[in-house]
Amino acid sequence: MSGVSAEFVEVAHTDELSPGQMKRVQVQGQRLLLCRTEEGWYCVDEMCSHEDYSLYFGCIKGRAIKCSLHGSHFDLATGAPLNDPADAPIRTYPVRIEGERVCVRV
Repeated sequence: MSGVSAEFVEVAHTDELSPGQMKRVQVQGQRLLLCRTEEGWYCVDEMCSHEDYSLYFGCIKGRAIKCSLHGSHFDLATGAPLNDPADAPIRTYPVRIEGERVCVRV
C-alpha cells in the first residue's frame, strides 16, 4: 500500500478488520501484527518474545494477545508480558487512523 506521510505507512483500511481480528503486515522489512480490539487499533511485533513463534496463531482477548505456543499474554498497548513463561515485552508501534486508512509508524 502507499505511504501516507514521511513517518506513517498505510497498512490496511478500517473496514478490513473487526474487533478481535488481526492482520500480518510488513513495514520497512519488519514483520508486524495489526490488531483491532473493542478499544481501538494496535500494532506489535509478530513474533513472541519468549520463543520465535508467531502471535498470529494466538487470539486477542480484551486488550491482550495470547501466544498459542506457551500461553503467555501480552498487553497490546504496552507490549508487557502479563504472565509466564514470557518475561520480556514485545515491541509496540504507533497506529494512526487517517480517514479510512490505518497507518503505522516503525
